[in-house]
Amino acid sequence: MRFILLFLAGVAAWCLLPGNHHARASVLEFEVRHTFRGEPLLLDSLRYRNTAGETLSVERLSYLLSGFALQREDGGWTELADHFAWMDAAQHRTSVRLGGIPPGRYRAMRFHIGPDAADNAADPSRWPAAHPLNPNLNGLYWGWQGGYVFLAMEGHFRPPESSAPAGLPGFAYHLARDPYRTRVVLPAPLDLGHDTGVLADFDLAALFDGERPLTLARDGVATHSRDGDPVAAALAANLSGAFHLRQCAPVVPTMPASAAPPPLYLPAAFTPYRMVIDRHLPIPDLPRDNPLTEERVALGSRLFRERALSRDGSVSCASCHREAAGLSDSRRFSTGVDGRVGSRRAMGLFDLAWKTSYFWDGRARSLREQVRAPIEDHAEMDETLERVAAKLAADPAYPALFRAAFGEPEITAEKLALALENYLLTLTSPPAKFDRVLAGQASFTESERRGFELFVTEYEPRTGQRGADCFHCHGGPLFTDHQFHNNGLSDERGDAGRFRVTALEADRGKFATPSLRNVARRGPYMHDGRFGTLEEVVAHYDHALTRSPTLDPNLAKHPESGLHLSAEDQAALVAFLKTLSSE
Repeated sequence: MRFILLFLAGVAAWCLLPGNHHARASVLEFEVRHTFRGEPLLLDSLRYRNTAGETLSVERLSYLLSGFALQREDGGWTELADHFAWMDAAQHRTSVRLGGIPPGRYRAMRFHIGPDAADNAADPSRWPAAHPLNPNLNGLYWGWQGGYVFLAMEGHFRPPESSAPAGLPGFAYHLARDPYRTRVVLPAPLDLGHDTGVLADFDLAALFDGERPLTLARDGVATHSRDGDPVAAALAANLSGAFHLRQCAPVVPTMPASAAPPPLYLPAAFTPYRMVIDRHLPIPDLPRDNPLTEERVALGSRLFRERALSRDGSVSCASCHREAAGLSDSRRFSTGVDGRVGSRRAMGLFDLAWKTSYFWDGRARSLREQVRAPIEDHAEMDETLERVAAKLAADPAYPALFRAAFGEPEITAEKLALALENYLLTLTSPPAKFDRVLAGQASFTESERRGFELFVTEYEPRTGQRGADCFHCHGGPLFTDHQFHNNGLSDERGDAGRFRVTALEADRGKFATPSLRNVARRGPYMHDGRFGTLEEVVAHYDHALTRSPTLDPNLAKHPESGLHLSAEDQAALVAFLKTLSSE
């Protein structure tokens, strides 16, 4: 375990970027434009064609850059140490600021796809929350297998002979492992006597039609870059020629990032909350304007169990999020005031400090926003925030508690939400047998060991791998990627999932990936609780997927008939999943 003590004075977050101490150093703004045959890339659009006549879409494009250097006029290279970038088309992360560059003229720049061997093998939990190599930020760390995915490209495709728009096969190309780290060199005449910008095209067509052409139907729909895999070798060979210089131009120096927001209502005297997290977990990005204090956590804990938050005093947050049920409940649909039944089941409220969106459809962008919704929801607590504040103010105990937490006794909806947020951020999943095995304090049974092996092994018959492919969405120590996926459920209740939030067809049927921590305690399963047992869940992923245009590519690449795991292997997966729950 490790301790994180949040120092709250000012709550300033200073990033010591390379070059901060070189007043005369120059800055290079490097931006990448994602294209396909020179045209801007549109995600989730089945419109791109490779030379084999396959029509494809790109739904995920995410990659890591490192090893930046500039070639001087004398032919030598100036290394820009400790610069990294995470690029992601869906997140609109397309640029990086390279500072601390000695002024002068340069003839080329180079960088690598993927970190070097030392950073690839290092403990990923050491990186600050906003660092490009923080696994919780980039979603590109392979968890228990170790190392980063250097580049992830996923999507669907239509073979030349097919015209059906639904149920298309998927592809998932994951370039990783040290032998496939790829160097890219861009001839670029640069005058860094002033701040300069470089714009380059990353043309994805080159990954299919480059030096070693790739055909999805012929060469395979997946690679996880095992040694000797010809698909990974082809990707690496093609990748070096996929970047092209578009332009170099002077840029207006960017303004320094604004200081972190000041703490809200921080009293003159407070007690910092000591948050304990497992040493394997990445550093979370906690809200800087709502620092964790003992007083706020205590108030939030009491409010979490306060029935006055509901209209008739019959339910509290804890009514639907019970510790014995993994901070969820054991019902398919939770019950609110007057016995009203909701349309989705209660999610487990733990490890929330690592999330950036909340609810099954991600409609809340912060915990302080999330906690307000159940109070005002007609099917849940059916109360107004103003009436809740008035009821709490009339309780003799609460004004003093709010004074201790916020420096003043006045009770408002904002402070209520901040206190609940503070408390919820401290809820972490308790240790389980899996953690004791990892620490060398226990051993798997033979069935549990086999289940873990299946869990972290891809289904890729081309290379002889016939695992269960669970780790793509449930990898790493948190056992979730915090993303939204269509996992092949039939639409039994007309719930379009994330589509209801974004109105994007590409999000139809997508729901948040829940953590598998404490999963044995949190049945029934899925957003609508349709599966009562873990055995039913495993059977669904094995052979009962519903094909649709938005089915996740990592599932759509599997045969339509399913994985056909043996009964023993399915039982082994269930046995392993049970090791993730506290005892």
